[in-house]
Amino acid sequence: MAKRVLDDHGKGLGRREVLECMVWAGTGVLWAVSGGVPHSVGLIGEAAAAESTGFTFLQMSDSHIGFDKKANPDALGTLREAIAKVKAMPVKPSFIIHTGDITHLSKPEEFDNADKVYGETGVKIHYVPGEHDLIDEGQGKAYLERYGKGSKGAGWYSFDDHGVHFIGLVNVVNLKAGGLGNLGDEQLAWLESDLAGRSASNPIVVFAHIPLWVLYPQWGWGTEDGARVLELLKRFGSVTVLNGHIHQIIQKVEGNVAFHTARSTAFPQPAPGAAAGPGPMKVDDDKLRSVLGIASINFVRGQSRLAIVDTPLQG
Repeated sequence: MAKRVLDDHGKGLGRREVLECMVWAGTGVLWAVSGGVPHSVGLIGEAAAAESTGFTFLQMSDSHIGFDKKANPDALGTLREAIAKVKAMPVKPSFIIHTGDITHLSKPEEFDNADKVYGETGVKIHYVPGEHDLIDEGQGKAYLERYGKGSKGAGWYSFDDHGVHFIGLVNVVNLKAGGLGNLGDEQLAWLESDLAGRSASNPIVVFAHIPLWVLYPQWGWGTEDGARVLELLKRFGSVTVLNGHIHQIIQKVEGNVAFHTARSTAFPQPAPGAAAGPGPMKVDDDKLRSVLGIASINFVRGQSRLAIVDTPLQG
């Protein structure tokens, strides 16, 4: 079983160094997934050419609108910079997937500000909640009223686009010890039913807030029952799992599944084990935008490839 782990700080889990690959990722490498294994095929310019032959969607994550601490006193401002990059893309993406923590404190004005800025893209956005989106007095009512129409339970759902089956999961309700994510029996039963009868050749993209694999349990970076999702997905030939929450790029390939976590547009967090704990990390002001960013994902029908281009706001 092939396995590869890369993080945004040049360290692999278990402290194994994989520096040269992440130098590529930091400059915006085009990652193609063939047979479930990602490989670099070029820089951002080549990604633009690839976009014209398939369809492209964006992953954005962890906007944390309302955050105003030292790590970034203007999270709304850096989101605007990210949206400016989206608007400047030569090929408009089909849609955006947002992998949670739209807001920092689930306040109505934070959701309003986020909606206004994201609305400038002119493209549809598919959301899943982060834990920061569910801390209103209604325990997620505000999120569901805005973004959960037609979803099941706490906000999970699926849809199809260009022959790809997309599944939005919610793993931020009833967090387990240490903050580990949790899906629960009801959602897992729905997922099993959703996947039943689908061809093993159908490309699958799963997106959630907390990583579905147990990345660093000491900090709650993982999903306690995520292995049950992977068991349901193992018969499919092409599976990509997109997450947020940890505010940095970490990639892992295991068998047929390629995992990818995204940068935040608000603030970075430390690499696993590199600090006393997780949380907003202050970097030099001139370095902040190099550790924030967005991800563009391209799918080309018939080529069994899904390419990911991570683009920092600066650098």
